[in-house]
Amino acid sequence: TVAYFTSGKPVEGSKQFSTEYKGADWYFSSEKNLTLFVNNPEKYAPQYGGYCAWAVSAKNDFAPGDPQYWTIVDDKLYLNYDQEIQTTWEQDRAQHIQQADKAWPQLIK
Repeated sequence: TVAYFTSGKPVEGSKQFSTEYKGADWYFSSEKNLTLFVNNPEKYAPQYGGYCAWAVSAKNDFAPGDPQYWTIVDDKLYLNYDQEIQTTWEQDRAQHIQQADKAWPQLIK
């Protein structure tokens, strides 16, 4: 997830550079990216647990986020389900983020 911020694209990670965070294994492409994440995971982890930001907002539900469909807004990473959903999400990003921020705490209870 750090590569979205440092390279502007997803980069496959390696077991050589891994850590555990919130019950999941995270892999990075370099020692530098691993260190950046370990020092500030909230900055680099995708919003809404990596689930599709549009689904959390519009459907108040979970859908998988695809690492190929992503956006960084206000220094936060958001994933979407596919290109069509990302296009819909992009049409009113601010509103979707506001709605998802309200929905997310209820979804993870």
